[in-house]
Parts: sequence; C-alpha cells; structure tokens
Amino acid sequence: MAKVQKRFVCQSCGSVHHRWQGQCVDCSEWNTLVEEAPLNATPFQAKHNLQGGGRMIAMTALDAQSVLPDRLPFGIAEFDRALGGGLVAGSATLIGGDPGIGKSTLLLQAAAALARAGHDVAYVSGEEAADQVRLRAQRLGLGDAPVRLAAATSTRDILTTLGHGTPPRLLVIDSIQTMHSDLIEGAPGTVSQVRATAQELIRFAKERGTAVVLVGHVTKDGAIAGPRVLEHMVDTVLSFEGERSHQYRILRSLKNRFGGTDEIGVFAMAGDGLVEVSNPSALFLTQRDEGVTGATVFPALEGTRPVLVEIQALVVRVASGATPRRSVVGWDSARLAMILAVLEARCGLSFSTCEVYLNVAGGYRIQDPAADLAVAAALVSGLSERPVPADAVAFGEIALSGELRPVAHAPLRLKESAKLGFERALLPSSVDTAAMRQSAFRTLGQFVDHLLGRG
Repeated sequence: MAKVQKRFVCQSCGSVHHRWQGQCVDCSEWNTLVEEAPLNATPFQAKHNLQGGGRMIAMTALDAQSVLPDRLPFGIAEFDRALGGGLVAGSATLIGGDPGIGKSTLLLQAAAALARAGHDVAYVSGEEAADQVRLRAQRLGLGDAPVRLAAATSTRDILTTLGHGTPPRLLVIDSIQTMHSDLIEGAPGTVSQVRATAQELIRFAKERGTAVVLVGHVTKDGAIAGPRVLEHMVDTVLSFEGERSHQYRILRSLKNRFGGTDEIGVFAMAGDGLVEVSNPSALFLTQRDEGVTGATVFPALEGTRPVLVEIQALVVRVASGATPRRSVVGWDSARLAMILAVLEARCGLSFSTCEVYLNVAGGYRIQDPAADLAVAAALVSGLSERPVPADAVAFGEIALSGELRPVAHAPLRLKESAKLGFERALLPSSVDTAAMRQSAFRTLGQFVDHLLGRG
C-alpha cells in the first residue's frame, strides 16, 4: 500500500507544501501552514487520455438570442446600484469588509426589506446566537420583518433544512469562515473548509434558484480571508469600506458577472442603522470660504457615478537641515512623490525644504489618476498661499514630461460639477466639451503660471 503523502496548506494564499515550515515561500506569511487531509486522487498516467468516455455537450452560436436575467431589487437604491440593479436568481454574492464596519447591519436591513416585499428570506448566522440577531433587528426597527432566522455552522444541516419545500428567494450566510462541512477535515475557516462549504452553497444556489449572499472576513491588508479561489467561484464580489471614525460607508463592486464593476453605493451610519446617501458629493465637500489656500475640488468617478471630493494640501517650511515629512491620507503616497518631482523638475517649484501634508476630505480614498491635476493645484496653492478659485474644479493626468493628458468621461464629470454650482473647470487642452466654462492647459507649467498669475 502506497504511503500517504502529507500536505500542508497555507491559510493565507492556499499554496500546498509537502512539509511544514515556519514561513510560506509563496506569500511570505509566518505560521500559516496547516496540515490537511490529502486529496483522494490517483496519479495521472501518460498512457491515459480524456478523448472518449464522456458525454456530448450542446454547442450554441455566439449570436444566439439571449435573455437578460431577472433582477430581484432590495428596494435600497444604493445597494441595488452596487449590484447593477438587484440580485439575480441563482447567483452567489460575496461581501467583505473590516470587522464592525456594518456588513451584518446592511444585510439584515436588506433581508428585512425583501421579506416585507413578500419574498421568502432566510438569514443564517454562524457568529451570533439567534437572540443576538433578533435584538439587533429590534434596535433597527426591523423586529416585525418576516425573516426566517437560524444560528448554525453545519453546511449539511443548513442545506437539509432549506432543501425541504420551496427554497427561499434569498439566503444570507454570516459568515462563510464559520461554516463547517463534515466531508472535509479541518477547523472552520481553513482553506479547504471555506472552499468546500462555498462550493456546496453555490451549487445549492444554482440548482434551486436561490440568491446566496456570503459574508467574508478580511485580512489585515483588506483582502478577503481564505483561498483566492473563493472570489473566482462567486458571481459578484462587493467590498464594504469606510473608517469607524467617519460617518460614511461605501459599498464597492469589485466583480460582477451580471453588471458593471467599480459601481458604488454610499451609506451613512446613523443611530437606526445605515442610511442611503443619494448625493455623496454633498457628504465629501466641506463648507469652503473665499481665500482658503491649499484646497481643490476634484470630480472623481466611481463606475458611472461622479463624486465631487475636496483635496486639501498643507505646505510648511522647515528649519535648515531637518528632514521634511510627507504625509498622505486617502491617496497614493508614491504618486504624491511623483507629482512633487514633476513640479520641481518642470515648473521650478521647490518642495525640498517643505513638509507636505495631503488629505482627501471626509475620509474618501482616491485611486483615479485624473486626480493628479487637482493634487498639483492644491500643492501650488499651499506653497504660494494663493487660493484656487472656489467655483472651479480640476482634473487631468500629469505625465513625467509635464504634459497634461486627458482622462475618461470628462463630460460626465463636468455635468455633475455644474449641477452642484461650479462654473469653471481647469483641465487639459485636449478635452473637448462645452459643459461649462473651461481653462485648458497643454502643460503643467502653463497650469502653474495660471495659478500664480504669471499669464
């Protein structure tokens, strides 16, 4: 009888090792290798092939008539927007976020809204007792919602219970890391358990037409804990973001097989739960007075939604010989260093003896390269103590040569800016739109000269 080979699986990245060691060679994480049962597979033989013995599959034409899937809206506009219009029957959705950010609160509100609309909804919690979930529902004013509630961690028990009779329209699992399958050895939360339980739940969703929503824990880096294959298995991946010290929460779509990605829904945490924010620009814009230096408004774009945010910069001279600090909140620190270098090399501005502090108001996080020009405007304004016009917005990408490059969806950004009362746009000259009054520039040097009143 062949000797059973041991296998050690990394709980961070899912890589397989044949012996235990302190550090995973693939992801460099420490103490993440856990011994798991070997897979029951026979070795592949070169003389065997797969050309025969299978069943014929039906092939269809690419231009065949397709039917769009029916949507199941929650009635919560911001949630439905992030999903692309609502849940699809038989789909699997994964929601991740930091502990305490409000994932369970949001899903409980969504489940109650769907149940009150007359749909059968099941909510299974593996982290809290049923009484705890019931108390939260009463605190949120949802105690009368006809939601079927259970506290369980056995996947077999859950699927056996839901398999009898008519399956629910929505099944919420909170969370997938607490679920356990008796077909796989290992504790709940291990790579093999998460993969196996998710696979069984997704199979149930596809066979019975139930929309399944899985709550996922995240690591210290913000990635969803467990094997990476979990994100590939589901149809939609949503990230619930925000800071506990700030009121707002953003539900961001990272993957959606039935809609667009990078769509966002914006919520505000209130005493009675999460409240929709229909105009997020008003949430991230501060009350600006004339004469404030180092502040610029940037029309960001999240999916198809423009959001106006304020970028603030503080430039402070330091004593000779001191090492100046660079502090960034809400933007990429490496990109700030690049903008500072271009301003020094192409525009003759000196930041080498200055401490630079950059902040995106409201705790918002920007990844759009179109923010380059707005950041540069805030930095130049903070250095020269000349305010940027309060009725102006700025956007555009800065090249290392100092050239200003156009960005996508400029008309959409300008339309939202004009709707909120802004009258002027500072942007690259290659942008062709007549949405509002513009000041167009070909190079960063021309833009700086304009801000400093040189011409």
